[in-house]
Amino acid sequence: MREKGKAKSTNIKVILAFAFWLLPFASNAQCAMCRASLESSGETTQAQAVNDGILYLMAIPYILVGIVALYIYRMYSKKRKV
Repeated sequence: MREKGKAKSTNIKVILAFAFWLLPFASNAQCAMCRASLESSGETTQAQAVNDGILYLMAIPYILVGIVALYIYRMYSKKRKV
């Protein structure tokens, strides 16, 4: 029974590692209006700051949902062991 749990844990780790590996490729984007506005100003530091702000705003909800999901998972896994 424990071997099956280890394999499942390894699969989850591989999937998460792959997802985090893909994250930088998919997260370098802006809305069309922000991009046009920043390209016309010619200031690259401001454009980078807007990109960073977009990434922070995007990441926080995912982190919060992940923390809640982890808490629920641990709560149910403790119930099954007892």
